Amino acid sequence: MKKSFILKTLFVLIILNISLFAQTSTNEDSEKNLTIQEKQNKQIVAKQKALEQRSMKDLAQIGVLRNKIENLDEKLKDNILLKRYSNYIAYRKISKELALLQKSAKRRKSKTDESYSQLNNKIRIKQNELELISEYKGSPIGSLLSPPEIGKYEEITNPFGIINALSYIKKLENDKKEFIEVEKNLKKLVALLEEKVFLYLELYNLDQQKEYKDILSFLDKQKKDFNMVLEIVSTTEEVYTRKVEQVTLEIKSQISNQVEKIFGLLIFIFLLFFITFLIKLALKKYFSQNENYYFTNKIINFLVVLTIVFIILFSYIDNVSYVVTILGFASAGIAIALKDWFMSIFGWMVIVTSGSIQVGDRIKVTRNGLEVVGDVLDISLFKMTIREDITLTSYTVNRRTGRIFFIPNNYVFSEMIANYTHSGLRTVWDGIDITITFDSNYKKAQHIAKEILKHYSKGYTDITRTQLSKMRNKYQLRATGVEPRVYTFVEPYGIVISSWYLTNSYAALVLRSTMSPEILKAFMKEDDIHIAYPTQSINLNTKREKPADLPDVEEGKTI
Repeated sequence: MKKSFILKTLFVLIILNISLFAQTSTNEDSEKNLTIQEKQNKQIVAKQKALEQRSMKDLAQIGVLRNKIENLDEKLKDNILLKRYSNYIAYRKISKELALLQKSAKRRKSKTDESYSQLNNKIRIKQNELELISEYKGSPIGSLLSPPEIGKYEEITNPFGIINALSYIKKLENDKKEFIEVEKNLKKLVALLEEKVFLYLELYNLDQQKEYKDILSFLDKQKKDFNMVLEIVSTTEEVYTRKVEQVTLEIKSQISNQVEKIFGLLIFIFLLFFITFLIKLALKKYFSQNENYYFTNKIINFLVVLTIVFIILFSYIDNVSYVVTILGFASAGIAIALKDWFMSIFGWMVIVTSGSIQVGDRIKVTRNGLEVVGDVLDISLFKMTIREDITLTSYTVNRRTGRIFFIPNNYVFSEMIANYTHSGLRTVWDGIDITITFDSNYKKAQHIAKEILKHYSKGYTDITRTQLSKMRNKYQLRATGVEPRVYTFVEPYGIVISSWYLTNSYAALVLRSTMSPEILKAFMKEDDIHIAYPTQSINLNTKREKPADLPDVEEGKTI
């Protein structure tokens, strides 16, 4: 019994202890749970605060990134390479659309309905669009990917080719600078695109939107395309630069050769002129007459110019037959267009070779009623230059003198040209006409005039006699009388005593003005020689009444 009681008592105690332990454990667990909950709540609050602070920073960072992206977009807005790239994208897009349309057209069974016709129209439109931007078929920047073509340059064969060569070198340098500029622009663009990709990557890390991911994908592809283009352009630029330098050196070498050739010709021409100068100097001492020296000087100048022309011609023309052919074809047109010039050249040849007119000669040219008497100053290839002097023609016709006239050489074929001093003859016949009355002693007048002519023209008569003797070797001379001549002619107002004499060709008026008063004075001294001039006889009738306005006149008096 005691044992059972003791066991029951022990059991009750054990249960009580267990209950007390369980209650104590429950209290402890509840306290622990309260502590954990509080900690969790604190952590949540802390996290929310941290998230709020972080979101504020992220938003600020996102704003900064967007501002930077906007600045980059502003820089890239007018970039010509990006605009070309957009054409490249458009080409690829249109190509895909065209491929889909063509596949759709192939799958069509019915090819007669209206929808098939519309499909074909769309295909043609897309093909036309591709043709317009065909340069972007395989290049993101179109034709800028390839450098300008280096065309074939003409070899420098004459001094004018140097100008073309220098212009061509300048063009090559400009093309090279433009292609190098393309490379620089590509490098700048790639750097900006890399910066833009980095900014969008940071923006995507802060705000993972699908829009940013798509932009990043496009920018990454764009950057790869431009990097590929940059590598091609860089490699091409090196090759192109070397090619330009090679061509430039070749052209400069040809220019140098031409310059040396020009200097050689100039030195030769200078030596030729120097030798010509020495020859002229020696001839000037040899020739006593200026006319001979002048003619020889002209011949030497012509030969020198002709020699220089031929030297230059054969120096720069490789195929002489080619020149002859060109001149043959061009001669007809040139002969028509420059007829007067050629005629003047032929006239110059006639003048020079025949010796009909020489520098210093006094000539008279008549054209269209105009008469000019002057001294020849120069005979060039196309014209004669004469200076008008005071002559009888100036006195009776022109009433002016001292002018310079330029007479084309072709006038020797078509106009009247008189030479007063040809072949060394320096005298001409001049005449003085004086009219005497019908009742004058004309024989005495003839004798007086002839004596005066002999007195004043004796020196010119002797000179002319000598000069005509020399001309007999060249010309057939018949009437060679050189003595003064006096002729008598019956004219309406009286008897004309026409006195002819030889005088200096350059001073005919001087002797004329000297002898005319002498003859007139001699006639007036004679009682039986009267000078005649137009007169009238008025017979007044005294039986008629005299008009009030007439003076008193004796009957039968001649006025």
